[in-house]
Amino acid sequence: MQPYFFPYLGYFSLIKHSDLFVLLDDVQFIRHGWIDRNRILKPETGWQYIHCPLHKHSRQTPIKDLQIRSEDNWKSKILAQLIHYKKKAPFYNDTISLLECIFKEEINDLSTFNQKSLIFICEYIGFSYRIKKFKELNISIDSPLEPDEWALNICNSFGGVKKYINPIGGRAFFDKKKYEKSNIELCFQNFKITDYTQKRNDFEPGLSIIDVLMFNSPNDIDIMLNNYDLI
Repeated sequence: MQPYFFPYLGYFSLIKHSDLFVLLDDVQFIRHGWIDRNRILKPETGWQYIHCPLHKHSRQTPIKDLQIRSEDNWKSKILAQLIHYKKKAPFYNDTISLLECIFKEEINDLSTFNQKSLIFICEYIGFSYRIKKFKELNISIDSPLEPDEWALNICNSFGGVKKYINPIGGRAFFDKKKYEKSNIELCFQNFKITDYTQKRNDFEPGLSIIDVLMFNSPNDIDIMLNNYDLI
């Protein structure tokens, strides 16, 4: 998976249920995705974006080379966007303390910041994990000819990999026969979002993990991570 910015719960479910979770940051950054932004609740209704500002870069810049524009004071802005949770979220103080610990890290590149954030959150929830950026694997792979060959070539470089899991949203992009030739079982995780109280009439699904942390204990979140089917 690409390194997402405070991603939704299903992303963490993949981390929990994988022996190795690879952050693919060698690929081109695509604007308007989840690498530098995510969604939280608005004070009354609907949702709003939180985001990490980036220095100007060319269209071909890979994710690993994205630099954070730290002078924008973006961390304080995000914390300010979260203040409205204080009156209704039972785990507001715990979540803010966690974010403050994450924000203490002076990291200039976005890929590393996202990796560190994932690690902090996994440790807070309390499940085991193994998260590596692609370059940290110290492996050489064949150049992918199609998008679905990144995962295949990484798996083949290790040897002995038995199963690769991808979110079900990417099912149409994978050629299962390629994986069968390498004796790798290709599975898709159909994660089921568990409704939880957001102290409003309409539930907003699929928000950033920050929203989940605000309203749920680490133990309850850990249980939610198990709510999926493998197809």
